[in-house]
Amino acid sequence: MPQSVAPPHACVWRSPVGPLGLRLQGAALWGIDFLPPQTPGRAPQGPAGQAALDALQAYFAAPATACPVPLRPTGTAFQQRVWRALQRIPCGETRTYGGLAAQLQTSARAVGNACRANPLPILTPCHRVTSAQGPGGYAGAVGGKRLATKLWLLSHEGAPL
Repeated sequence: MPQSVAPPHACVWRSPVGPLGLRLQGAALWGIDFLPPQTPGRAPQGPAGQAALDALQAYFAAPATACPVPLRPTGTAFQQRVWRALQRIPCGETRTYGGLAAQLQTSARAVGNACRANPLPILTPCHRVTSAQGPGGYAGAVGGKRLATKLWLLSHEGAPL
């Protein structure tokens, strides 16, 4: 499904890092959106919405918990390759953009761009990728609330900062 035709949020959960909108395609989680702070919560729509919410709540309760919900991110073949590599970074660990780029035989900038385009933040853990000099950015931002969210997620997982 193209990103321009995004399905409505099946659930809006007021998580520890702010409201998160969950998008589903069938029973698969298609997207997680960071929403404005004033966004009201909305109960899950149907069993798939409840399963997606349960997966996120499980992560926030115990970050090493495996996600039992099928993920269906939409992106280019290269983005998909980066996102699969992100899934292999263990909870509580980080990789640098450059290190991941070397592993994938590409550039750090290309890895950063794929991380920025990640439609499933948190469950596809782009927050585990950092700059060689510090935390780097998060979701296209190099400071502010987004970076604070990345730092919170890394701290929650016990990752070295």
